[in-house]
This record gives sequence, C-alpha cells and structure tokens, in this order.
Amino acid sequence: MKNKILRIVVQGSMMLVGSAALALSYNLFLMPNQVVPGGVGGLAMLLHHLFGAPVGLSIIVMNIPLFALGVKVLGRSYGAKSLLGLLVSSLLIDFFTYLVPLPAATHNPLLACIFGGLVLGAGLGLVFRAGGSTGGVDILAQVLSRYSQLSTGSAILAIDFVVISLAGAVYGNFELSLYGYVNLYVQTRVVDLVLEGMSYTRAMFIVSQRAEEVARAVTGTLGRGATLLPGRGAYTNEQRTMVFTVMSKREAVRCREIVRRTDPRAFVIITDVYEVLGEGFHPRGAGLQPG
Repeated sequence: MKNKILRIVVQGSMMLVGSAALALSYNLFLMPNQVVPGGVGGLAMLLHHLFGAPVGLSIIVMNIPLFALGVKVLGRSYGAKSLLGLLVSSLLIDFFTYLVPLPAATHNPLLACIFGGLVLGAGLGLVFRAGGSTGGVDILAQVLSRYSQLSTGSAILAIDFVVISLAGAVYGNFELSLYGYVNLYVQTRVVDLVLEGMSYTRAMFIVSQRAEEVARAVTGTLGRGATLLPGRGAYTNEQRTMVFTVMSKREAVRCREIVRRTDPRAFVIITDVYEVLGEGFHPRGAGLQPG
C-alpha cells in the first residue's frame, strides 16, 4: 500500500513538473518568437495569431473531440492521466500569458526553437514517463495507426509537418516553418532521451567463421564475457556461429579493432544498449564497473 501511494505521488509530481515545463516552453520561447512546434499546440498558436484566441483554451477546446475519439477507440483507461496533463499544461499557458505574464527569454528565433525544443521535449518526456499524455496529435496518430499502415511515430510526424508548414503561410514567413522543423527535431530527441536515458553501453553481434577465436580474443583482451549463439544463413543455409557481447562505448571501439584483426571478413552489428543488469554492470546512472 505504501509503495502504491509513493508511486502515485511520484507519477503525479512528474506530471505536474512536465506540464509546467511544457507551458514555460510556450511562454518563454515559442509564442514570443512565433515558432510553431506542430500538433494541436501549433494550431492553437495560429488561431491566436489570426483571431486572438487564448492558446491554452484553444488547446483544450480542440482536444475535446480528440479525447472523445481516443476514449472510444483506445479505451477509457487512456483518458484520465491524459486529461490531467492536458488541463494543467493548457491552463498554465494562459496563466503565464494573462495573469502572470512572463517576459520572453530570447527574441532570437534560432535560440527560441532550440531551447524551446529542449524544455518542451523534457516536459513531454516527464509526462510520458508518468504514463500520461497532453492529448493532441498523439491520440489522433494512435487512431490513424490502428486503421492504416502508418506507425504511430510516422503519423505524428506527418501531422506535425503539415501544421508547421501551414505556419509559414499564416505568418507569411517560411523561415518560421524552418525554425519549427528544427524545434520538432530537438523536442523529439529530448523526449527519447528522457524516456530511454543516455546509452552508456554497446551490444555487438559478430557473425564469423572463426567465432570461437573471436570470442577468445574479446574475452582475453577486454575481460568482457561473450556468448556463442548458433545460427543458420537464410540464403546459403550454412551453419554459422554468432558472438554476442556487451561492453562500454570505449571498449566497443577496441573490440571492433580486435574483431577486424582476428577475422577481417566478420559481419559485425553494433547497437546501443540503455540498461544492463548483472555481473560487471550497474543499473543505469551508476555507470560501469571497471573490468
């Protein structure tokens, strides 16, 4: 029971902090410089420019049919946390616009799109990690994904691209669309960083006719463990052995050279690993044990 209450408190705090960060990104960076971040928030900025409609209130109004669609298609459990994130972030945008106006942090559009993307991405990432959402295009994208061949990520990207492109026409300055694309890239990368963390290790898959020799060279030189996995080529139907090993980024550079010297014809795949538990490794954030 105590753990459940603690989890609710932690998730609620993450939702509030993330929603506040999202609102600050609009008020400090995006809105003063007309940098449109895409999605429903971007459309709300365009409505504010054309008709003077409050950005936060416009976000809430446009999300009403989207939430109804999301609950109908994705289920009722989707709505609660998403509704909280939407209301807090949207109300804070208007709060910092009309009740406690905040001065722009910068009037340089390039700085605005970069730092606005950083703060917005961090806020969204915290909300997502808490299991919530801020509504908007992610609901529509999940619905489109369910009824089309588009992935959710591709659907979100397509919708954001249309909104940001429209901003250039509405503001009469296509450069603002270019800044919007930069902002979209930055916020997407930061969301991934908050959700997944920084990769501190590498996994290597090595297919070689001299697999056992490669494994001995890796374990003997680097002191890292390796696993030999049997495999069969789909095209040649030949039996091959694959070496699988995990190590730090710095060790991966040395390992690549070891493999090249041992078997220049080896087929090597190197990929990021975001968390490793077990002997020789600490959980994320604690770093690697020496070895």
